[in-house]
Amino acid sequence: MAKLVLLRHGQSEWNLDNVFTGWQDPDITEQGRAEAVDSGKKMAAAGIEVDVAFTSLLRRAITTTHLALDACDRVWVPVHRHWRLNERHYGGLQGLNKKETEDKHGAKQYKEWRRSYAIAPPSVERSNPHHPANDPRYADVAPELLPGTECLKDVLERTLPYWYDAIVPELHVGKTVLVGAHGNSLRALAKHLLQISDEKIVDLEIPTGVPWLFELNDDYSVAKEGLLT
Repeated sequence: MAKLVLLRHGQSEWNLDNVFTGWQDPDITEQGRAEAVDSGKKMAAAGIEVDVAFTSLLRRAITTTHLALDACDRVWVPVHRHWRLNERHYGGLQGLNKKETEDKHGAKQYKEWRRSYAIAPPSVERSNPHHPANDPRYADVAPELLPGTECLKDVLERTLPYWYDAIVPELHVGKTVLVGAHGNSLRALAKHLLQISDEKIVDLEIPTGVPWLFELNDDYSVAKEGLLT
């Protein structure tokens, strides 16, 4: 039975400041580092021996993944980084305070932008510094693939190809896989794995720095899952 661990990065500096982060690249806080180390200790205590890890191109996920692997004495395993595991791109909301945004636009609009499955925030133009086309780490990505904004549906659609092409093959040969990523890229994977409806996915919250273990059947349906608390 294949094992998959989903791990949301530890608290970031912008989590602490209550700011929309998206594809922006703040580091994790000292609390976030402690959460990352603790997650690795929890995996070790549960007997989880990670064989391969996947993460995004954003430092909060990269750092969390490294610290977690170090804490469970698996820092030597291969780690693959890919933009398809990045956080949801929040478009014109990136860098804005969440409370101030809610006060300005109203609770209904705020909730739609932040939590709805298929409604994206306003997009940023390609000339905007917050557009990934202006970030050198995405220089090798086809420009038409780089988002100026995303809803969760968009995140699922750009995450699933990487799931099938890169992650599933490792599970197929019996490896224990760690995916260290973000609230929304992991919500997208969880939606797919658990067949969560478009309406109910709005309510799914994934805590920072807590490993979420999935035991998968041969067809990659979920046999058992739970947080390692």
